[in-house]
Amino acid sequence: MFTLKTFSTPQDYLSTLSLMEEKAENIRKNNALEEIWFLEHPSLYTKGTSGRESELLAANLLPVYEIGRGGRYTYHGPGQRIGYLMLDLRARRLGVKEFIRMVEDWLITALKEIGINASVKEDKIGVWVGDAKIAAMGFRIIHGVSSHGFALNVNPDLSYFKGIIPCGIKDFGVTGIKALGKDISLAEVDKILERTCPF
Repeated sequence: MFTLKTFSTPQDYLSTLSLMEEKAENIRKNNALEEIWFLEHPSLYTKGTSGRESELLAANLLPVYEIGRGGRYTYHGPGQRIGYLMLDLRARRLGVKEFIRMVEDWLITALKEIGINASVKEDKIGVWVGDAKIAAMGFRIIHGVSSHGFALNVNPDLSYFKGIIPCGIKDFGVTGIKALGKDISLAEVDKILERTCPF
């Protein structure tokens, strides 16, 4: 069983990253219980291990952090619900692909409760509404323990996505819950995510 922590104010990115990595290491050593965090960050870009410099279109627009998670460039900022999952996949007997699909299905189920029909796309990670991505995800898994997680667009400033090629995908757009006509707070989204969580 995991502990769920929700942070009410935007969290500094590097400090959060350090705490997350420490937590994941303690779980690997069997010194800590699993945790899931719900939070926001100030506006910034992150570059995953597969990111290419050509995918950063506006280098001076926001701070850019190169990090160890899978994936490419993405945006984080206010109005986005970020979920960091520090879970022991070994103890849960979950493979990586099975784990990622569970997270995608979790978000699809939560969005359905809000009145949004979302889905996955073959060979593309994340959650989509038509041809627009509503939730990105990128994980780092070391010795069977996950860190990093998903970014669900609730009501972020979507214009910031124009400064990057999100997840390296040029031909698809980005959307959010508010942009799709659903007016819901982060706190209400959190309640739905907690209720529908498969872990």
